[in-house]
Amino acid sequence: MFKKVLIANRGEIAVRVIRACRELGIPTVAVYSQADAKSLHVRLATDAFCIGPAQSSESYLNIPAIITTAIMTGCDAIHPGYGFMSERADFVDICEQHNIKFIGPSAESMRKMGDKATARRTMIENNVPVTPGTGILKTVQEAREFAHKAGYPIILKATAGGGGKGMRIVRNDDELETNMTLCQQEAQKFFGNPGVYAEKFLENPRHIEVQIIGDSFGNVIHLGERDCSIQRRHQKLLEEAPSPAIDEKTRQEMGAAAVRAAKAIKYEGAGTCEFLLDHDGKWYFMEMNTRVQVEHCVTEMISQVDIVREQIRVAAGKELGYKQEDIKLRGHAIECRINAEDSENGFMPCPGTIDAYVAPGGFGVRVDSHSYPGYKIPPYYDSMIGKLICWGETRNQARRRMYQALKEYVILGVKTTIPFHQQIVEDEVFISGKFNTGFIEDYYKRIGKEFK
Repeated sequence: MFKKVLIANRGEIAVRVIRACRELGIPTVAVYSQADAKSLHVRLATDAFCIGPAQSSESYLNIPAIITTAIMTGCDAIHPGYGFMSERADFVDICEQHNIKFIGPSAESMRKMGDKATARRTMIENNVPVTPGTGILKTVQEAREFAHKAGYPIILKATAGGGGKGMRIVRNDDELETNMTLCQQEAQKFFGNPGVYAEKFLENPRHIEVQIIGDSFGNVIHLGERDCSIQRRHQKLLEEAPSPAIDEKTRQEMGAAAVRAAKAIKYEGAGTCEFLLDHDGKWYFMEMNTRVQVEHCVTEMISQVDIVREQIRVAAGKELGYKQEDIKLRGHAIECRINAEDSENGFMPCPGTIDAYVAPGGFGVRVDSHSYPGYKIPPYYDSMIGKLICWGETRNQARRRMYQALKEYVILGVKTTIPFHQQIVEDEVFISGKFNTGFIEDYYKRIGKEFK
Protein backbone atom coordinates (compact mmCIF):
# COMPACT_ATOMS: atom_id res chain seq x y z
CA MET A 1 0.00 0.00 0.00
CA PHE A 2 1.07 3.61 -0.45
CA LYS A 3 3.28 5.28 2.16
CA LYS A 4 1.59 8.67 1.87
CA VAL A 5 -1.02 10.20 -0.48
CA LEU A 6 -1.29 13.84 -1.54
CA ILE A 7 -4.83 15.02 -2.33
CA ALA A 8 -4.68 17.48 -5.20
CA ASN A 9 -8.15 18.89 -4.64
CA ARG A 10 -10.39 20.73 -2.21
CA GLY A 11 -13.88 20.66 -0.74
CA GLU A 12 -15.97 17.58 -0.06
CA ILE A 13 -14.06 15.27 -2.40
CA ALA A 14 -10.78 16.03 -0.60
CA VAL A 15 -12.47 15.15 2.70
CA ARG A 16 -13.89 11.98 1.13
CA VAL A 17 -10.44 10.82 -0.05
CA ILE A 18 -8.80 11.63 3.30
CA ARG A 19 -11.37 9.46 5.09
CA ALA A 20 -10.80 6.56 2.69
CA CYS A 21 -7.04 6.83 3.21
CA ARG A 22 -7.49 6.84 6.98
CA GLU A 23 -9.43 3.56 6.76
CA LEU A 24 -6.55 2.10 4.75
CA GLY A 25 -3.99 3.39 7.25
CA ILE A 26 -2.41 5.84 4.80
CA PRO A 27 -1.15 9.28 5.98
CA THR A 28 -2.35 12.17 3.82
CA VAL A 29 -1.10 15.54 2.66
CA ALA A 30 -3.59 18.27 1.82
CA VAL A 31 -2.71 21.14 -0.48
CA TYR A 32 -4.75 24.32 -0.33
CA SER A 33 -4.99 27.82 -1.69
CA GLN A 34 -4.86 30.91 0.51
CA ALA A 35 -8.66 31.12 0.22
CA ASP A 36 -9.01 27.58 1.63
CA ALA A 37 -6.74 27.94 4.66
CA LYS A 38 -9.65 27.12 7.01
CA SER A 39 -11.26 24.42 4.87
CA LEU A 40 -12.11 21.12 6.53
CA HIS A 41 -9.77 19.03 4.37
CA VAL A 42 -6.86 21.10 5.70
CA ARG A 43 -7.84 20.22 9.26
CA LEU A 44 -8.40 16.51 8.61
CA ALA A 45 -5.24 15.67 6.64
CA THR A 46 -2.10 14.43 8.37
CA ASP A 47 -0.19 17.42 6.95
CA ALA A 48 -1.27 20.46 4.91
CA PHE A 49 0.60 22.95 2.75
CA CYS A 50 -0.46 26.16 1.03
CA ILE A 51 0.49 26.07 -2.65
CA GLY A 52 -0.66 29.45 -3.90
CA PRO A 53 -3.26 32.24 -4.00
CA ALA A 54 -7.00 31.82 -4.51
CA GLN A 55 -6.94 31.57 -8.30
CA SER A 56 -7.06 27.92 -9.39
CA SER A 57 -4.45 28.53 -12.08
CA GLU A 58 -1.95 29.50 -9.36
CA SER A 59 -2.87 26.82 -6.82
CA TYR A 60 -4.96 23.72 -7.61
CA LEU A 61 -3.80 23.78 -11.25
CA ASN A 62 -0.21 24.67 -10.36
CA ILE A 63 1.59 21.47 -11.37
CA PRO A 64 5.10 22.48 -10.17
CA ALA A 65 3.73 23.40 -6.73
CA ILE A 66 1.77 20.13 -6.42
CA ILE A 67 4.67 17.92 -7.53
CA THR A 68 7.18 19.79 -5.36
CA THR A 69 4.93 19.38 -2.31
CA ALA A 70 4.52 15.66 -3.02
CA ILE A 71 8.28 15.14 -3.29
CA MET A 72 9.04 17.31 -0.26
CA THR A 73 6.58 15.39 1.95
CA GLY A 74 7.52 11.91 0.74
CA CYS A 75 4.26 11.14 -1.02
CA ASP A 76 4.35 8.19 -3.42
CA ALA A 77 0.84 8.78 -4.79
CA ILE A 78 -1.49 11.65 -5.72
CA HIS A 79 -5.29 11.46 -5.71
CA PRO A 80 -6.79 14.09 -8.02
CA GLY A 81 -10.45 13.85 -6.94
CA TYR A 82 -12.68 15.27 -9.69
CA GLY A 83 -12.16 18.43 -11.71
CA PHE A 84 -8.82 20.27 -11.59
CA MET A 85 -6.06 17.71 -12.40
CA SER A 86 -8.28 14.62 -12.58
CA GLU A 87 -8.39 14.34 -16.38
CA ARG A 88 -5.07 15.94 -17.30
CA ALA A 89 -3.02 13.33 -19.17
CA ASP A 90 0.02 15.62 -19.08
CA PHE A 91 -0.19 15.65 -15.27
CA VAL A 92 -0.21 11.83 -15.25
CA ASP A 93 2.95 11.87 -17.39
CA ILE A 94 4.66 14.26 -14.99
CA CYS A 95 3.69 12.12 -11.98
CA GLU A 96 5.24 9.08 -13.66
CA GLN A 97 8.43 11.02 -14.42
CA HIS A 98 8.81 11.67 -10.68
CA ASN A 99 7.93 8.10 -9.62
CA ILE A 100 4.64 9.21 -8.12
CA LYS A 101 1.56 7.07 -8.74
CA PHE A 102 -1.42 8.91 -10.15
CA ILE A 103 -4.53 7.36 -8.58
CA GLY A 104 -6.51 6.99 -11.75
CA PRO A 105 -6.14 5.64 -15.29
CA SER A 106 -3.04 5.77 -17.43
CA ALA A 107 -2.31 8.81 -19.57
CA GLU A 108 -2.94 6.69 -22.67
CA SER A 109 -6.42 5.63 -21.47
CA MET A 110 -7.19 9.19 -20.50
CA ARG A 111 -6.19 10.53 -23.91
CA LYS A 112 -8.28 7.94 -25.73
CA MET A 113 -11.41 8.83 -23.76
CA GLY A 114 -10.62 12.50 -23.20
CA ASP A 115 -10.76 13.18 -26.91
CA LYS A 116 -14.43 12.65 -27.66
CA ALA A 117 -13.91 11.91 -31.36
CA THR A 118 -11.37 9.18 -30.51
CA ALA A 119 -13.73 7.83 -27.84
CA ARG A 120 -16.51 7.49 -30.42
CA ARG A 121 -14.24 5.50 -32.74
CA THR A 122 -13.19 3.24 -29.86
CA MET A 123 -16.83 2.55 -28.98
CA ILE A 124 -17.75 1.73 -32.56
CA GLU A 125 -14.84 -0.71 -32.80
CA ASN A 126 -16.10 -2.46 -29.65
CA ASN A 127 -19.77 -2.72 -30.64
CA VAL A 128 -21.00 -0.03 -28.30
CA PRO A 129 -23.91 1.96 -29.82
CA VAL A 130 -23.17 5.63 -30.57
CA THR A 131 -25.35 8.39 -31.97
CA PRO A 132 -24.72 9.31 -35.63
CA GLY A 133 -21.83 11.77 -35.70
CA THR A 134 -18.67 13.04 -37.35
CA GLY A 135 -14.96 13.18 -36.77
CA ILE A 136 -13.30 16.53 -36.05
CA LEU A 137 -14.88 19.09 -38.37
CA LYS A 138 -12.61 21.12 -40.62
CA THR A 139 -15.23 23.23 -42.39
CA VAL A 140 -18.78 24.46 -41.96
CA GLN A 141 -19.66 22.63 -45.17
CA GLU A 142 -18.73 19.28 -43.54
CA ALA A 143 -21.06 20.07 -40.66
CA ARG A 144 -23.81 21.12 -43.06
CA GLU A 145 -23.54 17.91 -45.07
CA PHE A 146 -23.81 15.85 -41.89
CA ALA A 147 -26.81 17.87 -40.68
CA HIS A 148 -28.64 17.33 -43.95
CA LYS A 149 -27.95 13.60 -43.81
CA ALA A 150 -28.78 13.07 -40.11
CA GLY A 151 -31.46 15.74 -39.93
CA TYR A 152 -31.63 18.75 -37.64
CA PRO A 153 -31.20 19.34 -34.74
CA ILE A 154 -27.53 18.48 -34.32
CA ILE A 155 -25.17 19.30 -31.46
CA LEU A 156 -21.64 20.66 -31.85
CA LYS A 157 -19.22 19.53 -29.13
CA ALA A 158 -15.65 20.34 -28.18
CA THR A 159 -13.64 17.16 -28.73
CA ALA A 160 -11.69 17.88 -25.51
CA GLY A 161 -14.79 19.12 -23.68
CA GLY A 162 -16.70 18.25 -20.56
CA GLY A 163 -18.83 19.74 -17.81
CA GLY A 164 -21.39 21.11 -20.25
CA LYS A 165 -18.93 23.58 -21.82
CA GLY A 166 -18.13 23.87 -25.52
CA MET A 167 -21.54 22.59 -26.65
CA ARG A 168 -23.98 24.22 -29.08
CA ILE A 169 -27.33 22.94 -30.37
CA VAL A 170 -28.03 23.84 -34.01
CA ARG A 171 -31.53 23.60 -35.47
CA ASN A 172 -31.10 24.91 -39.02
CA ASP A 173 -28.56 26.04 -41.64
CA ASP A 174 -28.85 29.69 -40.60
CA GLU A 175 -27.55 28.92 -37.10
CA LEU A 176 -24.75 26.61 -38.17
CA GLU A 177 -21.84 28.88 -39.08
CA THR A 178 -22.22 31.22 -36.09
CA ASN A 179 -22.60 28.37 -33.60
CA MET A 180 -19.66 26.46 -35.02
CA THR A 181 -17.43 29.52 -34.62
CA LEU A 182 -18.65 30.09 -31.07
CA CYS A 183 -18.18 26.42 -30.19
CA GLN A 184 -14.61 26.47 -31.50
CA GLN A 185 -13.86 29.65 -29.53
CA GLU A 186 -15.27 28.12 -26.32
CA ALA A 187 -13.30 24.92 -26.93
CA GLN A 188 -10.09 26.90 -27.25
CA LYS A 189 -10.88 29.03 -24.19
CA PHE A 190 -11.84 26.22 -21.82
CA PHE A 191 -9.76 23.30 -23.07
CA GLY A 192 -6.95 24.76 -25.17
CA ASN A 193 -8.13 22.73 -28.16
CA PRO A 194 -10.45 24.29 -30.79
CA GLY A 195 -11.49 20.95 -32.29
CA VAL A 196 -15.23 20.29 -32.50
CA TYR A 197 -17.36 17.49 -33.89
CA ALA A 198 -21.08 17.03 -34.51
CA GLU A 199 -23.66 14.49 -33.39
CA LYS A 200 -27.33 13.99 -34.04
CA PHE A 201 -29.05 15.76 -31.14
CA LEU A 202 -31.57 13.72 -29.18
CA GLU A 203 -34.34 15.94 -27.84
CA ASN A 204 -34.73 15.54 -24.08
CA PRO A 205 -33.32 12.01 -23.59
CA ARG A 206 -32.55 10.35 -20.27
CA HIS A 207 -28.94 10.78 -19.09
CA ILE A 208 -27.74 7.42 -17.79
CA GLU A 209 -24.30 6.60 -16.34
CA VAL A 210 -22.71 3.23 -15.66
CA GLN A 211 -20.03 3.05 -12.95
CA ILE A 212 -17.04 0.83 -13.72
CA ILE A 213 -13.86 -0.08 -11.83
CA GLY A 214 -10.84 -1.79 -13.39
CA ASP A 215 -7.53 -3.08 -12.06
CA SER A 216 -4.07 -3.63 -13.55
CA PHE A 217 -4.78 -7.35 -14.06
CA GLY A 218 -7.39 -6.73 -16.75
CA ASN A 219 -10.39 -7.21 -14.46
CA VAL A 220 -13.30 -4.78 -14.92
CA ILE A 221 -16.68 -4.75 -13.19
CA HIS A 222 -19.70 -2.45 -13.37
CA LEU A 223 -21.84 -1.34 -10.43
CA GLY A 224 -25.07 -0.71 -12.29
CA GLU A 225 -26.40 2.58 -13.55
CA ARG A 226 -27.52 5.90 -12.14
CA ASP A 227 -29.90 8.46 -13.63
CA CYS A 228 -28.57 12.01 -13.99
CA SER A 229 -31.40 13.48 -16.05
CA ILE A 230 -32.32 16.22 -13.54
CA GLN A 231 -29.99 18.92 -14.79
CA ARG A 232 -29.95 22.56 -15.71
CA ARG A 233 -28.08 23.39 -18.90
CA HIS A 234 -25.97 20.22 -18.61
CA GLN A 235 -25.21 20.86 -14.92
CA LYS A 236 -26.53 18.02 -12.74
CA LEU A 237 -28.71 18.91 -9.76
CA LEU A 238 -30.03 15.55 -8.55
CA GLU A 239 -29.00 11.96 -9.27
CA GLU A 240 -30.46 8.59 -8.37
CA ALA A 241 -29.61 4.91 -8.63
CA PRO A 242 -30.89 2.76 -10.13
CA SER A 243 -32.66 4.60 -12.95
CA PRO A 244 -36.46 4.32 -12.86
CA ALA A 245 -36.34 4.13 -16.67
CA ILE A 246 -34.09 1.06 -16.95
CA ASP A 247 -35.23 -2.57 -16.83
CA GLU A 248 -32.95 -5.46 -15.86
CA LYS A 249 -32.26 -6.51 -19.48
CA THR A 250 -31.14 -2.99 -20.46
CA ARG A 251 -29.13 -2.70 -17.23
CA GLN A 252 -27.14 -5.81 -18.09
CA GLU A 253 -26.63 -4.73 -21.71
CA MET A 254 -25.42 -1.25 -20.72
CA GLY A 255 -23.18 -2.67 -18.02
CA ALA A 256 -21.63 -5.18 -20.43
CA ALA A 257 -21.04 -2.41 -22.99
CA ALA A 258 -19.32 -0.23 -20.38
CA VAL A 259 -17.09 -3.14 -19.34
CA ARG A 260 -16.17 -3.82 -23.01
CA ALA A 261 -15.29 -0.15 -23.46
CA ALA A 262 -13.08 -0.12 -20.35
CA LYS A 263 -11.30 -3.34 -21.27
CA ALA A 264 -10.65 -2.03 -24.79
CA ILE A 265 -8.48 0.77 -23.40
CA LYS A 266 -7.02 -1.28 -20.50
CA TYR A 267 -8.75 1.00 -18.04
CA GLU A 268 -7.50 1.09 -14.44
CA GLY A 269 -9.39 2.78 -11.62
CA ALA A 270 -12.88 4.21 -11.21
CA GLY A 271 -14.64 5.62 -14.25
CA THR A 272 -18.04 6.21 -15.77
CA CYS A 273 -19.54 5.52 -19.18
CA GLU A 274 -22.31 7.98 -19.98
CA PHE A 275 -25.23 7.02 -22.21
CA LEU A 276 -28.29 8.72 -23.66
CA LEU A 277 -31.61 6.85 -23.59
CA ASP A 278 -34.19 8.01 -26.16
CA HIS A 279 -37.97 7.91 -25.99
CA ASP A 280 -38.04 4.54 -27.77
CA GLY A 281 -35.76 2.87 -25.23
CA LYS A 282 -32.70 2.90 -27.51
CA TRP A 283 -29.45 3.91 -25.85
CA TYR A 284 -26.22 5.40 -27.15
CA PHE A 285 -22.74 6.02 -25.75
CA MET A 286 -22.04 9.70 -25.10
CA GLU A 287 -18.66 9.89 -23.34
CA MET A 288 -16.47 8.36 -20.66
CA ASN A 289 -15.37 10.23 -17.56
CA THR A 290 -11.96 8.94 -16.52
CA ARG A 291 -12.27 9.79 -12.83
CA VAL A 292 -14.48 9.39 -9.80
CA GLN A 293 -17.60 11.54 -10.16
CA VAL A 294 -19.55 13.78 -7.81
CA GLU A 295 -22.50 11.38 -7.85
CA HIS A 296 -20.55 8.18 -7.11
CA CYS A 297 -22.24 8.13 -3.68
CA VAL A 298 -25.63 6.88 -4.93
CA THR A 299 -23.90 3.90 -6.54
CA GLU A 300 -22.02 3.21 -3.32
CA MET A 301 -25.29 3.19 -1.38
CA ILE A 302 -27.00 0.55 -3.54
CA SER A 303 -23.92 -1.60 -4.23
CA GLN A 304 -22.22 -1.30 -0.81
CA VAL A 305 -18.88 -0.90 -2.63
CA ASP A 306 -16.60 1.88 -1.36
CA ILE A 307 -15.59 3.21 -4.77
CA VAL A 308 -12.88 5.59 -3.52
CA ARG A 309 -11.31 2.93 -1.33
CA GLU A 310 -11.30 0.47 -4.23
CA GLN A 311 -9.86 3.16 -6.49
CA ILE A 312 -6.92 3.59 -4.11
CA ARG A 313 -6.41 -0.17 -3.73
CA VAL A 314 -6.20 -0.91 -7.45
CA ALA A 315 -3.85 2.06 -7.96
CA ALA A 316 -1.57 0.44 -5.37
CA GLY A 317 -1.41 -2.69 -7.54
CA LYS A 318 -4.05 -4.72 -5.71
CA GLU A 319 -6.52 -6.93 -7.55
CA LEU A 320 -10.17 -5.88 -7.50
CA GLY A 321 -11.85 -7.03 -4.31
CA TYR A 322 -15.01 -8.00 -6.19
CA LYS A 323 -16.09 -10.11 -9.16
CA GLN A 324 -19.13 -9.18 -11.21
CA GLU A 325 -21.21 -11.91 -9.60
CA ASP A 326 -20.47 -10.40 -6.18
CA ILE A 327 -22.28 -7.18 -7.06
CA LYS A 328 -25.86 -7.23 -5.79
CA LEU A 329 -27.74 -3.96 -6.09
CA ARG A 330 -30.18 -3.31 -3.26
CA GLY A 331 -32.74 -0.58 -2.77
CA HIS A 332 -32.69 2.94 -4.16
CA ALA A 333 -30.57 6.04 -3.48
CA ILE A 334 -31.07 9.72 -4.33
CA GLU A 335 -28.48 12.51 -4.14
CA CYS A 336 -29.16 16.24 -3.99
CA ARG A 337 -26.27 18.60 -4.68
CA ILE A 338 -26.57 21.32 -2.07
CA ASN A 339 -25.07 24.45 -3.57
CA ALA A 340 -24.71 28.02 -2.33
CA GLU A 341 -26.93 29.31 -5.11
CA ASP A 342 -30.10 31.34 -5.49
CA SER A 343 -32.53 29.12 -7.40
CA GLU A 344 -34.98 32.03 -7.65
CA ASN A 345 -32.41 34.08 -9.54
CA GLY A 346 -30.98 31.81 -12.21
CA PHE A 347 -28.99 29.73 -9.70
CA MET A 348 -26.62 32.62 -9.14
CA PRO A 349 -23.71 31.62 -6.83
CA CYS A 350 -24.01 33.05 -3.31
CA PRO A 351 -20.63 32.88 -1.58
CA GLY A 352 -20.40 34.02 2.02
CA THR A 353 -20.09 32.84 5.61
CA ILE A 354 -22.21 29.99 6.97
CA ASP A 355 -23.63 31.30 10.25
CA ALA A 356 -25.28 28.04 11.30
CA TYR A 357 -24.91 24.50 9.97
CA VAL A 358 -26.86 21.44 11.15
CA ALA A 359 -26.70 18.33 8.97
CA PRO A 360 -29.57 15.80 8.94
CA GLY A 361 -29.14 12.22 10.12
CA GLY A 362 -30.90 8.95 10.71
CA PHE A 363 -31.01 5.56 9.03
CA GLY A 364 -30.21 5.71 5.32
CA VAL A 365 -29.07 9.34 5.42
CA ARG A 366 -25.54 10.36 4.38
CA VAL A 367 -23.97 13.82 4.09
CA ASP A 368 -20.67 14.37 2.28
CA SER A 369 -19.56 17.92 3.01
CA HIS A 370 -16.64 20.12 3.95
CA SER A 371 -18.83 22.78 5.55
CA TYR A 372 -19.31 23.79 9.19
CA PRO A 373 -20.55 26.79 11.21
CA GLY A 374 -18.34 29.78 10.47
CA TYR A 375 -16.99 28.34 7.22
CA LYS A 376 -16.56 30.98 4.54
CA ILE A 377 -17.58 29.80 1.07
CA PRO A 378 -15.07 31.43 -1.30
CA PRO A 379 -16.24 32.96 -4.60
CA TYR A 380 -13.42 31.41 -6.62
CA TYR A 381 -14.59 27.80 -6.96
CA ASP A 382 -17.62 25.58 -7.41
CA SER A 383 -20.41 26.65 -5.04
CA MET A 384 -21.11 23.17 -3.66
CA ILE A 385 -21.70 23.07 0.10
CA GLY A 386 -22.18 19.34 0.22
CA LYS A 387 -24.12 16.34 -1.03
CA LEU A 388 -27.14 14.84 0.70
CA ILE A 389 -27.71 11.17 -0.12
CA CYS A 390 -30.68 9.13 1.07
CA TRP A 391 -31.23 5.38 0.69
CA GLY A 392 -34.44 3.37 0.94
CA GLU A 393 -35.71 -0.12 0.18
CA THR A 394 -37.83 1.45 -2.58
CA ARG A 395 -37.58 4.60 -4.65
CA ASN A 396 -40.53 6.15 -2.86
CA GLN A 397 -39.02 5.42 0.55
CA ALA A 398 -35.74 7.03 -0.55
CA ARG A 399 -37.65 10.02 -1.92
CA ARG A 400 -39.68 10.50 1.27
CA ARG A 401 -36.54 10.13 3.39
CA MET A 402 -34.84 12.75 1.21
CA TYR A 403 -37.70 15.20 1.70
CA GLN A 404 -37.52 14.85 5.48
CA ALA A 405 -33.71 15.13 5.46
CA LEU A 406 -33.92 18.32 3.40
CA LYS A 407 -36.33 19.77 5.99
CA GLU A 408 -33.79 18.94 8.73
CA TYR A 409 -30.81 20.40 6.85
CA VAL A 410 -30.12 23.85 8.33
CA ILE A 411 -27.71 26.20 6.59
CA LEU A 412 -27.96 29.87 7.53
CA GLY A 413 -25.99 32.85 6.24
CA VAL A 414 -26.07 32.01 2.53
CA LYS A 415 -28.81 31.09 0.11
CA THR A 416 -28.86 27.41 -0.86
CA THR A 417 -30.64 25.06 -3.23
CA ILE A 418 -32.34 23.20 -0.35
CA PRO A 419 -35.80 24.80 -0.92
CA PHE A 420 -35.53 24.03 -4.64
CA HIS A 421 -34.70 20.38 -3.96
CA GLN A 422 -37.64 20.12 -1.55
CA GLN A 423 -39.95 21.21 -4.36
CA ILE A 424 -38.39 18.80 -6.86
CA VAL A 425 -38.67 15.63 -4.76
CA GLU A 426 -42.35 16.42 -4.08
CA ASP A 427 -43.13 17.19 -7.74
CA GLU A 428 -45.64 14.83 -9.34
CA VAL A 429 -43.56 14.28 -12.49
CA PHE A 430 -40.46 13.43 -10.47
CA ILE A 431 -42.52 11.10 -8.29
CA SER A 432 -43.77 9.31 -11.42
CA GLY A 433 -40.19 8.69 -12.58
CA LYS A 434 -41.23 9.63 -16.12
CA PHE A 435 -38.94 12.55 -16.79
CA ASN A 436 -35.95 13.44 -18.98
CA THR A 437 -33.26 16.08 -19.34
CA GLY A 438 -35.95 18.66 -20.11
CA PHE A 439 -37.45 18.23 -16.64
CA ILE A 440 -36.23 21.51 -15.09
CA GLU A 441 -37.44 23.69 -17.97
CA ASP A 442 -40.76 21.83 -17.98
CA TYR A 443 -41.05 22.20 -14.20
CA TYR A 444 -40.67 25.97 -14.37
CA LYS A 445 -43.34 26.15 -17.07
CA ARG A 446 -45.73 24.08 -14.94
CA ILE A 447 -45.31 26.34 -11.90
CA GLY A 448 -45.59 29.48 -14.04
CA LYS A 449 -42.08 30.82 -13.53
CA GLU A 450 -39.41 31.93 -15.96
CA PHE A 451 -36.65 29.42 -16.63
CA LYS A 452 -33.30 31.19 -16.30
